[in-house]
Amino acid sequence: MTKRIKLLSVLAFVLFLCACKVSYKFNMSSIDYSKVKTIQIAEFPIRSQYVWGPMGPMFNNTLKDQFADHTKLIQVKRNGDIKLDGEITNYTQRNKSVSADGFSAQTELAITVNVRFTNNANHNEDFERQFTATSTYETTQSLAAVQEQLVTEMIDDICDQIFNACVANW
Repeated sequence: MTKRIKLLSVLAFVLFLCACKVSYKFNMSSIDYSKVKTIQIAEFPIRSQYVWGPMGPMFNNTLKDQFADHTKLIQVKRNGDIKLDGEITNYTQRNKSVSADGFSAQTELAITVNVRFTNNANHNEDFERQFTATSTYETTQSLAAVQEQLVTEMIDDICDQIFNACVANW
């Protein structure tokens, strides 16, 4: 009798699993492609007092790649349905922590980008906002030794923030 109950329980469980259908849909953007087909991404100049030369092209390429990789929007040079422009306004470093001997132990590097977003299909979504990313490194390392890696990570973070603010529906 207990074998029969166990068999029926297993059979019922298997039938339950077969009858259930779990479906996940992960859509990284909430763009209405019937209204919005093109995007215009301007070059973001560096307007910061402190400048690291490669940062501008790195940022511009990463931002364009983000939209190319995660949307169906066609990038155009002018008259885009969606327009993104702005500038890199801040690139700074500051002491973040002090060691027991009174010297800096960690330095924080920060990038801030000002973004103007215009959605010509729905101007209620337009905004101008600043996005910031930071990264910390040990002061025993020189900035030159870690700068490329840290800037790359911060640019990726800022481009994700911008993408989410513009087109993601979270």
